Amino acid sequence: MKALKFFCQFVQLTVLTVYIFLYGRAYLALSGVGETISMRAQILDNTALNAALNAQFLFQIGVFTAVPMILGFILEQGFLRAIVSFVTMQLQLCSIFFTFSLGTRTHYFGRTILHGGARYQATGRGFVVRHIKFAENYRLYSRSHFVKGLEVALLLIVYLAYGYNEGGALSYILLSISSWFMVLSWLFAPYLFNPSGFEWQKTVEDFKDWTNWLLYRGGIGVKGEESWEAWWDEELAHIRTLGGRIMETILSLRFFIFQYGIVYKLNVQGNNTSLMVYGISWAVLAVIILLFKVFTFSQKISVNFQLLLRFIQGVSFLLALAGLAVAVVVTKLSVPDIFACILAFVPTGWAILSIAAAWKPLVKKLGLWKSIRSIARLYDAGMGMIIFIPIAIFSWFPFVSTFQTRFMFNQAFSRGLEISLILAGNNPNSRL
Repeated sequence: MKALKFFCQFVQLTVLTVYIFLYGRAYLALSGVGETISMRAQILDNTALNAALNAQFLFQIGVFTAVPMILGFILEQGFLRAIVSFVTMQLQLCSIFFTFSLGTRTHYFGRTILHGGARYQATGRGFVVRHIKFAENYRLYSRSHFVKGLEVALLLIVYLAYGYNEGGALSYILLSISSWFMVLSWLFAPYLFNPSGFEWQKTVEDFKDWTNWLLYRGGIGVKGEESWEAWWDEELAHIRTLGGRIMETILSLRFFIFQYGIVYKLNVQGNNTSLMVYGISWAVLAVIILLFKVFTFSQKISVNFQLLLRFIQGVSFLLALAGLAVAVVVTKLSVPDIFACILAFVPTGWAILSIAAAWKPLVKKLGLWKSIRSIARLYDAGMGMIIFIPIAIFSWFPFVSTFQTRFMFNQAFSRGLEISLILAGNNPNSRL
């Protein structure tokens, strides 16, 4: 147990190291420093420098994190039994569950340091085979795992697009496989270990429940389990002090670096390093936000202006398409540039949301809170779809659900227990 506690503390520090290291890699990629170092190493034929640049990623984040656990098992069980236990853990997907659970500890540990207010969180220990709905899992793990998992995925994509330029696909996979493992564990572990998580009918019902929860406006006395708006307010309740608001603002500034770095990597701007390019990117982002507000304008407010509203929306849509077409024809804007802009603006929008949420009282006084809430709803809808689409695809194949059920309840099957009866809620004395 002492070895396990030591490993838990070590991995909490390792998760922080992962963030620092990945951000360092991304910033080197966006600034061009990493490419310059690699080119100098090639010119000077410095194999030691190349090995250090490539091996540190795998060593610090991959192999090094597993060493304390293996050593702890060896001290407690002996060498052979430790190896057998370690292999058995991997076959039982214990690493996925353990990585996910440590993400929970790390998130709330960091939140308590920044904002205080540590308290007991009820886990709702129900019957072991109870199917948990998609919306409930999303509410529980959105801010602690899903947001951070997508952030690490974004860092890896930036590193692939702008920082990694040698060695081929296999080398990149070897360098980043441990980080991608953490991303997939944080995004899909709640659904992988969820009974009937890949059953098609359950998936359809979960999607309906999630959309109803997401679109329900809420009101006075409505709980977070019933409405996205109420849940979002509950998620922001921990930000109460001035120091916490300032820290949240400072931490959110890291997302602006993505926009700054990617904008100067676009083909459309060439070698222009003027600050005007960065200013134009903010103007484009403002136009996108304005278009979003036009298309999400409240229908209740505009009951007497339905025709005018639809006309404005149609004209705005045509102008946006025309502007994009002109930009492609007149300038050097390419299709990869469009995807790069998405890669730049999505983190920027999240930074704006995080800062606005931290200064909620001030934003409310300015009358911008409804707009911020609408954009936040869009982000949660997008994150939910990114997670839900793979689940729906796997649910389409019946053998995936069968494999998951037998994998989770293999001991129960070996004892002759009919899990399908329990999952279906039928009378165990009746026949299927």
